[in-house]
This record gives sequence, structure tokens and C-alpha cells, in this order.
Amino acid sequence: MKFAENNRISHRQLYRQMILEFLAPFILCMYGARKLNGINALIGMAMAAILAMTALTGCGTAEDTSSLDSLTFTYVTSPLNLPSIVEKEEGIFTKAFADDGIEVKYAEITSGADQTQALAAGDVQVLYAVGATSVILSAANDADIKVLNMYSRSPKAFCMYSKDESISSPADLRGKTIAGPVGTNLHELLAAYLATADMTVDDVNFVNMGIPEAKAGLEGGSVDVALLAGAAAYQTQQQGYHLITDGEGLINAIIAVAVTNKFYEAHPEIIEKLQSAQAEIADFMQNHEQEAYEMAAAELDLDVEAVKEMAQYYDFSTEITAADKDGFQRTADFMYQAGMIEKELDVNTLF
Repeated sequence: MKFAENNRISHRQLYRQMILEFLAPFILCMYGARKLNGINALIGMAMAAILAMTALTGCGTAEDTSSLDSLTFTYVTSPLNLPSIVEKEEGIFTKAFADDGIEVKYAEITSGADQTQALAAGDVQVLYAVGATSVILSAANDADIKVLNMYSRSPKAFCMYSKDESISSPADLRGKTIAGPVGTNLHELLAAYLATADMTVDDVNFVNMGIPEAKAGLEGGSVDVALLAGAAAYQTQQQGYHLITDGEGLINAIIAVAVTNKFYEAHPEIIEKLQSAQAEIADFMQNHEQEAYEMAAAELDLDVEAVKEMAQYYDFSTEITAADKDGFQRTADFMYQAGMIEKELDVNTLF
């Protein structure tokens, strides 16, 4: 059963309880004179008032931290999500919420569109690493979503690879089968690259695939071009595949942490603890850099030196800067102009 449904059920039960309590005087009056007068009526009305106040007090605390049994975070390791890997390995979220009796769960959802749908459905409470493109698509469709803070920025880590070394311009991609995850920074990279030649995604055969599947498709020959990032991009480069382009100068490649506005407003204690936990993650990455690299190498099946090299492309600061907001706005404007969203979006509504 979904968390959101639990709240609705408890509210229905509360309403039934309150109705029954207000009926108390009528029930008492069914005896004796069978009308609302005399001592029985007064006793019944007093009981109803006391019970109603008890119910309302319970209602007022329905959104307290104690009302949460669990918290589900998205867990995505690619392209090089060091904070997620460190957090899970060290159990930082689990320790942060242990005193509240809140169980921490993880949902491995790699598609940005699927991540925002899961958030809207209440299947997850925190999108811990979601692309700006996905956030904007969700907001443009009137979904409830709020950027809590930043996760990373890494335009050079997002790449487009092919076996065909003759592909050197957007025009060479016309009609080609290109695989990658829809609604992500890689999707935006494809659209931005095509736009430099007045082309759109409609000019190619874009197939929605996760990064591992896109890489496998490229190796197997079922796709002409794969949109890759992080470890998959590094491995593909090492295998000698042709780099068509990366995100430098094309996309901002912003990854964020997001929740719903409803959750943010209802659970300030949770938000505060989450942000403190993020600070602990950042502290670990700074003071135990080698250990963090080793964790990522083991998780991503890479050698430590490869992780070190890739990490140089990433900025993991969680602070929301003016440059980040500008980047969000540029992405939103581009998506509107490219027809990826139907209406213009003021990204200030996301923060």
C-alpha cells in the first residue's frame, strides 16, 4: 500500500469517529424521554465535546514526523553518483532517521520520467539525483515538485558515442537509431546537438533505453548511436568507440534533489534531517576521498584511477546558486523552443 493512501485511510477513519461522537447525545436520548432535554442530553453533549476535542488534537498531529513509517529515496549510481554510493554504503540516511523509527528504503529508477511519476504517485518521497530536464517536464505538466537543493553539475560527463566514425555533425544523425533515457540530461543533449543544425528529435529514431541497455545496443549493433554518461561513457571511450560530442557548451547537466511541495511543507523536521545528512555525505567525500573513490569503483565495476579521472568533471556542491537557477531557466527555455514542453516555465516556481 502506498504511503499517500495511508493518510487518506486514516483521515476517513477519523471523520467516521467524529461523526459517531457527535451522535452520542442522540443515542443517550433514545432512552427515557427520547428527546434532547434533561440530564441525559447534557451528559451526552459534554461527552461529545470532550471526544471531539481529542479527535481534533489527533488530527492536528497527523503530519508529525511520527506519522511516517518509512522514507523511500531513489537510488541511481550512474553516471557517477558518488553521494548516493557513499550514503548507502555508510548508511547515513538510515542513521539520520533511526531515532524517529523511520525505515529508509531505496527505489532504483533510472528514467527521469519514471522518477517524477513515482514521486507524484507517492511511491517515493525523495528524488535523490534527478535531472533538471525531468524536473522541468514534471512541473510543465502541473505536477507538484520542488527542488530542495543541488546534487551535481557535469556537462562533460554526458556523451554521444557511435561505431561509425563518419558521424561528425548533427546532419549525419538524420534517420539514425539513437538510444538513451528519455526525459534526462542525455535526452536534452541530443535535442541541443540536433538544434545546432535546425533539426529536432523527430529527425532521428530516438529509442528510450536506460544507459546500460543503450551501451549494450551499441555493442550489439541494434542502435547506431548511444547516449551515455559516467562509467558507461568512460568504458565506451576505453573500448575505442567514436565520440560524437559531449555536453560541454550544449547543456548545463544539472542534477538536483527534489520532493513535493506538499511533503516539504508537512515535514519540516524530515527536511532538516535530510539536509544535515547531505552535509555529512559531503564531509565524508571531502575527508575520505580515497575511500569514496574505492566505494564507487566497486559499485560501478571500475578501477579507482578511472573513478578519480571521471570525478574531475563533477561539482557535487548542494548549494543552489544563481548560476544554477540560470541554468534551469536556460534549460526550460530551450525545452520550450524545442517543443519538449508546451508552455513556458518560470523556474523560480521550482525553488
